Amino acid sequence: MSTIPEGAAAPLTPTAAPATTVAAVVPGAVDVPSGQPAAVPTPEPGDPRLARLSLNQATVKYWNLTQAVDGCLRAGLPAIGTWREPVAEMGLAKAAALLRRTGLRVSSHCRGGFLTGPDRAAALEDNRRAVDEAAELGAPCLVMVVGGMPDGERDLVGIRERVADGIAELAPYALERGVRLALEPLHPMFCADRAVLSTLGQALDLAERFDAAAVGVVVDAYHVWWDPQVWEQIARAGAGGRIASFQACDWELPIPADALLGRGMVGDGHADVRALRRAVDAAGYDGDIEVEIFNERIWSADGDDVIATLARRHVQHVL
Repeated sequence: MSTIPEGAAAPLTPTAAPATTVAAVVPGAVDVPSGQPAAVPTPEPGDPRLARLSLNQATVKYWNLTQAVDGCLRAGLPAIGTWREPVAEMGLAKAAALLRRTGLRVSSHCRGGFLTGPDRAAALEDNRRAVDEAAELGAPCLVMVVGGMPDGERDLVGIRERVADGIAELAPYALERGVRLALEPLHPMFCADRAVLSTLGQALDLAERFDAAAVGVVVDAYHVWWDPQVWEQIARAGAGGRIASFQACDWELPIPADALLGRGMVGDGHADVRALRRAVDAAGYDGDIEVEIFNERIWSADGDDVIATLARRHVQHVL
């Protein structure tokens, strides 16, 4: 039976909103994508509660890098998680210069991985390029979605060892460049197509084969909230200095036809993100809290409204 380790937070029910009418508290402010009146005021730039909040670019998919950076600056967010495609669209040197000029921290760079396919050499070369990009951007870690099961293959144990072999090749390269490979376990429903690492414990079993400065893990609320071992594994990750990134979003129902797009705004679903945040903090993590959401309704909303909503939800359901 799973128990919550000493020092880690037990799952908590988020504190209810004040018993006042929402309109009296936040006249005119509306959350997206729900369309419901906001329950708390939007934090202003400079509010210390925003000090660790990062916007992952995937949350505003249809914005280019310049727009995402400008949105962070308008809202007072101090950090951004970059993705390879928008960076390539701008050009790596220009993207790095933009981020240095604005002073935004880069909380992570997405993504590397996909080490399970038939062309191992090409995958390793692409991951080395991703490491180089992360280093140039000043990102402390490269998020690794390690890859699923190739067509016709069923040897899950063997495929996981294939991932381990790839990480063994990449870890020294990343360490030399000051970038940590951040292994991201994905919910088991993505095991076949995206990531054969399905739990935080599995990710740690692999990460612990390597120097903690070279290989860590991502604690993504969407992917780990369900796991009865998550509290012990977060404590284990913290004790080993392995938590490279904490990502926040929610688990919404019904699951859409494209399950990848089932991530919701924190507070709109079933994951106790605050309890997970307390647990990673108790484990020693003091890095950015990165909001990463794949959701068509959020992508279709105004980007500034998306950032305002996630800032409010950060205060209401994460801190």
